[in-house]
Amino acid sequence: MGDPAGVGPEVIVKALSDPRIHDLCRPVVFGDRGALNLYVGKRRVPAIREISHPSEALGKPRQIDLIAVCSLDQHVLTPGIPKREGGEAMVGCIVTAVELAKTKELSAVVTCPISKALMQRAGYAYEGHTQLIASLTRCRDYVMMLAGKKLRVALVTIHCALKDVPALLSKEKVFKTIRITAGALEQDFGIPKPRLAVAALNPHAGEEGLFGEEENSIITPAIRKAKAQGYRVEGPFPADTLFYRAAGGEFDAVVAMYHDQGLIPLKLLHFSDAVNVTLGLPVVRTSVDHGTAYDIAGKDIADPSSLKAAIEMAVMMAKNRERRNA
Repeated sequence: MGDPAGVGPEVIVKALSDPRIHDLCRPVVFGDRGALNLYVGKRRVPAIREISHPSEALGKPRQIDLIAVCSLDQHVLTPGIPKREGGEAMVGCIVTAVELAKTKELSAVVTCPISKALMQRAGYAYEGHTQLIASLTRCRDYVMMLAGKKLRVALVTIHCALKDVPALLSKEKVFKTIRITAGALEQDFGIPKPRLAVAALNPHAGEEGLFGEEENSIITPAIRKAKAQGYRVEGPFPADTLFYRAAGGEFDAVVAMYHDQGLIPLKLLHFSDAVNVTLGLPVVRTSVDHGTAYDIAGKDIADPSSLKAAIEMAVMMAKNRERRNA
């Protein structure tokens, strides 16, 4: 559900009002009935059906199968006004769903937007969804990737100050991102021998050290190590031209050094339908690629496109894993 004060409940109701989603899977919502009820009437969804286990889900169009993880008081459900109790509930929904996915009782987990600050106020000291789910699944090696139909971007560093990025980079961290991304593209996306491109950190890829040494001392050695192990990877390429090439189909994914380097071009192309994917986890997890949008929560204008895309991608990934493990 995400933060009940954000747009998560609204986009869930809107997305599950589309019968095509039910053609893909049997969706189960982990959340709060009161939060969903704020939007059900507006969407003319006939019923919320409470269940106790995912196996009870019927997957009927225009019906929401809900596992009510929480039952929040009405004052907590004011759209646009986050409350600590809502933060506790949003984490509880994630934990409950991930635990069921770990035991294969769910094929995949799709998360709606949370407030990172609210999560910490509720007592959970994680940077976001990704780190929480990695902790729940005891996964140390994971990668955050944002994906659309034209462009996929994996990040070496995620949420940190820009001034800290150079010190956070290392040959092993860049290599790990290449390795996990290549493996996930093959396992989860069904792309044999994926083609990766690595972005430089500095302008002009450092211009032979004139604008920085990270390309020579960190990024290029990581690429050489990956090539020696059989990965199809090239770079480091200047970022100002690389994303144009990748969006044109030359590469299956780009490895970017920091958050905005990768997400600015990604969101320019896929502002409404980008998906956040956590690679390397033992469970399939996708997410919407937008925030809680408190400023429009409750106004019935939130766009469910990213959630629909996240559901579609989760189904695709789960099916590809099943085929490989068959």
